[in-house]
Amino acid sequence: MDEQPPWNVMVATCPSRTSLARIANKWTAMTLIALSEGRLRFGEIRKAVDGISGKVLAETLRDLERDGIVSRTAYDQMPPRVEYELTPLGQTLREPLTALGRWAENHIVEVESARAAYDEDSLTRSRPIMNREASADHLAWLSAHS
Repeated sequence: MDEQPPWNVMVATCPSRTSLARIANKWTAMTLIALSEGRLRFGEIRKAVDGISGKVLAETLRDLERDGIVSRTAYDQMPPRVEYELTPLGQTLREPLTALGRWAENHIVEVESARAAYDEDSLTRSRPIMNREASADHLAWLSAHS
């Protein structure tokens, strides 16, 4: 029986890490969320993913096609028409990416509040680089070697 290797995205040399990096990219995630509703043309995706440039969208779609997550269908007609849709493999990303998008929308007020508090705190005092235990160890080492 063929056993699958123990993939681990936390290991720098694991090939699964490149897949995670691609999917975690903001433009990839938003493109896949747009395509989760069904087949779309390039311009429709670009309109759905506000702020993405044509160049970045083309690169993103090309990479997703290479990874087997998106399929591209070109129709032989004038003007040329190309449509993109999720493959069966791409469909497996619908639920987790939609959930992440929903989480971002549902918690943005809390995130912005935390950012504001952090920024305000950073202005009133300098933030320590290390935690307290590490700082104490570092100071002890400095004292011993001074």
